[in-house]
Amino acid sequence: MKRALLIGIDAYDNFNGLSGCVNDVNALSPFLSRNEDDSPNFDCHDLTSDNARVDRHTLLQSLDTLLAGGADVALFYFAGHGDPAVNDVVLVTQDGANADPGVALSTVLGKVQSSPVREVIVILDCCFAGGAGGVPQLGNAVAAIRDGVTILAASRSDQPAAETPDGRGKFSYYLCGALDGGAADILGKVTLAGVYAYLSESFGPWDQCPTFKANVDRLHELRICDPAVPLNELRRLPEFFPDSEQAFSLDPSYEPDAEPAHPEHEAIFKILQNCVAAKLIRPIGADHMYFAAMQSQACALTPLGKLYHRLANQGRL
Repeated sequence: MKRALLIGIDAYDNFNGLSGCVNDVNALSPFLSRNEDDSPNFDCHDLTSDNARVDRHTLLQSLDTLLAGGADVALFYFAGHGDPAVNDVVLVTQDGANADPGVALSTVLGKVQSSPVREVIVILDCCFAGGAGGVPQLGNAVAAIRDGVTILAASRSDQPAAETPDGRGKFSYYLCGALDGGAADILGKVTLAGVYAYLSESFGPWDQCPTFKANVDRLHELRICDPAVPLNELRRLPEFFPDSEQAFSLDPSYEPDAEPAHPEHEAIFKILQNCVAAKLIRPIGADHMYFAAMQSQACALTPLGKLYHRLANQGRL
């Protein structure tokens, strides 16, 4: 079972209002609740300032419910104001004031520490979010998170998090792109590491810099998208390439436009072209597979293709 608590706060009693946090939750929730094939993913509970009062008590109570037993994975997403603290960040709640702005992330992680949920994902789209995961008492160069916890933050501990002109957080806007397939691997898996790589490329050197902290022994999938190459086709790589270093010889019979037609070769060529698009195979002696076939050249596995060839040989696909 996978649970997700998504919090978005635009309206504040004592802080300037925001315009994109509720929109971010509304945009993100569909991507987390369903995989691309419409199978269920996270069971999402959306808590936003336009439908509830997200004060300190509500946030802490909702966290307790999220982190209670019964789930294999719990995801906590927060979009709103972040207040900097020494090696920490405070999630500002609607009732927050300057003297007591809200809930420190160290308090959240204290709850995570005692939670029976084995895998916990924390995603923060707020200013100064990079301070998350530290131990305030030990200074600003120390971070400590328990086994099974991952923290993805919108910015460094000394940076604000920007909103777009059309009312979205930049971080969450790109996060949705990652979940929509931008960060998917060949098998269609969107992991947190893949999401972080996608986000890192999305921001320029003068922009906010997302941060990633993890203490995990496996990468959990945030979402499953359609694979770049269907599994039944990937499993045939050892059939086409008995040796991963061996080239696959082509001739005009593989190209569908050539006469006479050869349905078996054309079906294989279609698979090979899918693999080329996924950067698993490259043509040899020609710029494109069409010319490689028409000129009786060949194709070979790329380094990435050799990885999936090995996985197929080991029965791991």
